[in-house]
Amino acid sequence: MLAALEALRGEPDVPYFVIEVLDVDADPVLEAKYNELVPVLVDGEGRELCHYFLDAAKVREYLGALG
Repeated sequence: MLAALEALRGEPDVPYFVIEVLDVDADPVLEAKYNELVPVLVDGEGRELCHYFLDAAKVREYLGALG
């Protein structure tokens, strides 16, 4: 998912965004919350955008609404 997210960040119509990678298994709270949903993409407020694979259309829509 990370490589696909990096590629999305390079698209000309996508607003700039920062990626922060966290090790869910290293944090008991995150591990309990996401368990088998890893990898997971959440925004800065903790809203889940997608699991397992990048939903590029949903991320574009989300970023477009911010901009």
